[in-house]
Amino acid sequence: MSTDQTWLPPVTENLVQRFPAYPETWSFQPSERWVRGFAGDVAVVDSRRQLLVWEPRHKVPEYGFPLADVRTDLLEETDAPEGDLGYYRPRRAPAQWYDLRIGDRLIRHAAWSWDVPELGGFLGVSWFPGVLDRWLEEDQPVFTHPRDQFSRVDALPSSRRVTVSRDGVVLADSDETVIVYETGLLPRYYFPPQNVDFSVLTTSSTESSCPYKGHTTQYWSLADGSLDDVAWSYGDPKQDVDAIAGRVAFYTERLDLTVDGEPR
Repeated sequence: MSTDQTWLPPVTENLVQRFPAYPETWSFQPSERWVRGFAGDVAVVDSRRQLLVWEPRHKVPEYGFPLADVRTDLLEETDAPEGDLGYYRPRRAPAQWYDLRIGDRLIRHAAWSWDVPELGGFLGVSWFPGVLDRWLEEDQPVFTHPRDQFSRVDALPSSRRVTVSRDGVVLADSDETVIVYETGLLPRYYFPPQNVDFSVLTTSSTESSCPYKGHTTQYWSLADGSLDDVAWSYGDPKQDVDAIAGRVAFYTERLDLTVDGEPR
């Protein structure tokens, strides 16, 4: 995304940008997807009506499930966890945390109730990897966090000349990238591997997942040790973005990016 905003029209009472900053308040959107979450063979969540719930100024939603659609008989009130449980958990302190107990298995901090009176009839249940064993939307496996129905992800082949460098050292240079445009995020440029200089990169053991793109198969850091996990690749991405398969993308906000000769 270009940092030059001078070409935009003025924002006035009569004209605002279509996607402003995320709301300062809590927000929700009803969903009619059939959503199930399993621990082993037990369906802890089985819902055909739920809310997507956004915390104030937060991009990623959580599902809010009606109490009747959650196995509340398996939940036990528990104290708040120590430290940060991970990004896709409630960022603001819930009214109550719950552990999930199934026989001899105890899953800590698996669910919560929000400290929002209007959401008193709903529970959040964690999608974070390593908590519940699997989630389905309809009959499709999903992971990491709920998909936002207002987010769009497009993978578009492009002939723009794109260069990524660091302190004058070119890491990748190509006019055959695939650009991934995802609502609310910077464009990501996926380079053909033959246009990447792997001699200045070193492989990393980091892994990540995206509910729109799939599971990464490789990360790279700069070989000189100055930046960790600065590039990644999806070997077998989800069908909607299969054009990025085997290509390499970079955290361009940590590097120097030019598109058709213009710095970004």
